[in-house]
Amino acid sequence: MTPSQPDSLLILVCTYNERDNLPLLFEQMETFVPGAQILVVDDNSPDGTSDWVEEQRKKKPNLALLRRSGKLGLGSATKAGMEYAIQNGFEWLLNLDADLSHSPSDIPALLAQRNQFDIVVGSRYVEGGGMRGCSWKRVFVSQCANAYARRMIGWKVQDCSSAFRLYRVSSLQRIEFDELRVKGYGFLEEVLWFLLHSNARLAEVGIVYTERREGKSKISVQEAWSAITSIHRVASLQRKARSAG
Repeated sequence: MTPSQPDSLLILVCTYNERDNLPLLFEQMETFVPGAQILVVDDNSPDGTSDWVEEQRKKKPNLALLRRSGKLGLGSATKAGMEYAIQNGFEWLLNLDADLSHSPSDIPALLAQRNQFDIVVGSRYVEGGGMRGCSWKRVFVSQCANAYARRMIGWKVQDCSSAFRLYRVSSLQRIEFDELRVKGYGFLEEVLWFLLHSNARLAEVGIVYTERREGKSKISVQEAWSAITSIHRVASLQRKARSAG
């Protein structure tokens, strides 16, 4: 896959058992960002996600697939997508969930901020943001986790754990990827710290997160623990950086 223009965009979709959601997701992305380059990173989904994407590639020249050997984690899949964007000369990388919890209709609003910022977060916790169809427990846990991250790390970012993000690829090039430790959902906080520590400019755009339509949630106790561990790691990095500065 080769970027088609200087202001080139790669949309990253990390998948595990998302075969039923991808047709509608691709249809919506074609509506709101027609012709955008798409990379699917699939962790050897038992439901045949990779095989379906491989078939779609025959008629979609803007689609690429990175098929991995097993379920290696959201963080490592996102990292692989970031490295792909760097290696292939893209200017922008947009990451969103495969399960339609992030609406492609919000992508233009994130892209509208790209001239002024290096990372644009689709945020549930700023004006215009929210959560739809989620249990009160999920909402409560999400709110508490973000409040905990802000308190521990000292961030002003309202939605530290949102995966719906637009990255300037040149900002990603400043990251030493070998220093990233978290393979699960906690990767989101970790990579955010490295970007902000390198003085990346950040904006938040309100989006409404909608509970997945098909399939089962990938969030587990193990993943929740990964996020907490990541927050503590980032808080430690923050303290060291302040001491050194």
